[in-house]
Amino acid sequence: MKELDLGKEKIGKLLLAFSIPCVISMLINSVYNIVDQIFIGKGVGTLGNAATNVIFPLIMIFNATAGLIGNGASANFSLRLGEGNKEEANKSIGQALTLIVIFSVLLSTLSYIFLPQLINFFGCTSSVYDYALEYGKYIILGAPFMIIYSALSNIIRADGSPKYSMIMLVIGAIVNIILEPIFIITLNLGVKGGAIATVIGQFVSFVIALMYLKKIKSVKLTKKNLRLDKNVFRILSLGLSSFITQCTVLVLFVFMNNMMTKYGALSKFGEDIPLSVYGVVSKINSLFISTVLGVSIGAQPIIGFNYGAGNELRVKETLKNVLMINFIVGLVFNILFVAFPREIAGLFISRGDNEYDLFIEFAILMCRTFLSVTALNSLEMTTSVVIQSLGNVKKATAVSFIRQIMLLIPIALLLAIVFDFGIHGILYAGAAADTLCFIVSIFIFRSEYKKLGKKVPSKGERFRDEVNNKSAEDFNKVITISREYGSGGRYVAELLASKLGVPCYDREIIRLTARESGFTEEFVEKGEQIKKGYYLNDDKMFLAESKVIRELAKGPCVIVGRCADYILKDEPNVVKIFLFSDEESKEKRACKYYHLNKKIAKREINKINKERAKHYKFYTNRDWKACENYDLTINVDKYGVEKTAENLTNILK
Repeated sequence: MKELDLGKEKIGKLLLAFSIPCVISMLINSVYNIVDQIFIGKGVGTLGNAATNVIFPLIMIFNATAGLIGNGASANFSLRLGEGNKEEANKSIGQALTLIVIFSVLLSTLSYIFLPQLINFFGCTSSVYDYALEYGKYIILGAPFMIIYSALSNIIRADGSPKYSMIMLVIGAIVNIILEPIFIITLNLGVKGGAIATVIGQFVSFVIALMYLKKIKSVKLTKKNLRLDKNVFRILSLGLSSFITQCTVLVLFVFMNNMMTKYGALSKFGEDIPLSVYGVVSKINSLFISTVLGVSIGAQPIIGFNYGAGNELRVKETLKNVLMINFIVGLVFNILFVAFPREIAGLFISRGDNEYDLFIEFAILMCRTFLSVTALNSLEMTTSVVIQSLGNVKKATAVSFIRQIMLLIPIALLLAIVFDFGIHGILYAGAAADTLCFIVSIFIFRSEYKKLGKKVPSKGERFRDEVNNKSAEDFNKVITISREYGSGGRYVAELLASKLGVPCYDREIIRLTARESGFTEEFVEKGEQIKKGYYLNDDKMFLAESKVIRELAKGPCVIVGRCADYILKDEPNVVKIFLFSDEESKEKRACKYYHLNKKIAKREINKINKERAKHYKFYTNRDWKACENYDLTINVDKYGVEKTAENLTNILK
């Protein structure tokens, strides 16, 4: 990002620079699983492949846990560094390490104890049971290594070392690929050998990740940072979004496993072959998913930067390029699935296997039904990531759930049970869900695309050039006004700014924050008014707002609310003011200026002031009304709005 200008460089060059490392990193996990499937399939057969598929939900749980802590810690780490609060950034890393160790040991222990029950729940059959149990025991022993290095990879990227993170993952994958054939085929260890090779590869990545902790660039890690406190809930809450998303995929995978065994048993294929083939095809399809998501996620900085800068034509150009690339990727995979299913499936089974013919037959059937319109699925994934980049979080989350939960599961149940199509109904459900999701995604993508303007603002447009800069030469202070709702504080701020001859920033900050963060103005405004939970996007918005406030504070001005007193606490020439009023006066003002009746006014005043105090406490860890936070605290009722503004003007001058 330092070497490439996101606002000027060619979009194609930017996409190559940002998306390729992201695609490679995302493909590594897929490669791990595919290598396992190939050598276990060749060395053990159909039952071995089915066993890895049964254990795969456990791996998804481990990955989801790593994301919960890793994504949350890296988000909190970035936020605190952005604020210049290195002590809290230190704590984010230290507490994340403690959480990772606790969670990984706890999960591994519980998984080991309840492994027999879990593999039955994940759709295991009686003939696959022993293989799954043996494979699962070794995978669980390596789970702490996998969870820790996966979580640390997010933190390493947040520390500004994405290449180190990628190399760490690649080395582990290479070790796994080298050891798989040795342990499975040469040493004839079967599924156990595959699991041991995987664990060794994970251990190598784990060691490389730990080595990085000694040379973290942004902070200095100490033992005291490892102690847990209430901030761990913040870390977990920031990683909750990715955790929920991965759990959704987990639900779908477990559902499909059970449907494959149940309805496969009623067909000529039996219960083991559909389970095995579904695992194989899912792993191959993950290459397509990883590529599309890698391109889309790699494009996020380009989309977000240009959207925030008002360069909406460049946003549109980026969207067109991403959509075209992802559709071409989808088309290539679609052709491979439909034209070469026999060759693809043949990689995962030996010709001498007794069930070779049925395995290949079901793989061909699945590729040409369940994955027959894979290319269409690229739009759904692209749309979800793009909408996230443009700030519409709820819609992005909804899009990501449409296929898996809202369409595929209900359609599969309908075709298999109601219409009695059995295993064929489940396979056709994939194509039906992809087609319907494609249609829905078209409307959603078009609606977001049309919202983008047609004009590009002048180059180099910056915050203070956009607003009414009328600073007086004889006044060089920045005034922050914190105020109770209904105290008349906003009007005092406007009058004060007018008398001092400096700009007053209140709602203007919403527009500037929207540009800085990539969110819509409506989302920023709503986020300021209502705080339902502490999530990554709340912090991203606060960080963007902090940057805007620091930029505005480079010149004399009055800034209303938004924790400005805390954000600028270390800046010179800042005067921090808190304005309050008695209950009766606040109610009268609310009735007069906000047109509320007396009963509602009191409730609304208390509610909003509590929200302001809660918001302030969360981001500053200080009491909103504490006198020591401010240089002046004034009861507006003492002199009234106009006289208060006049008195403040005299004091400040």
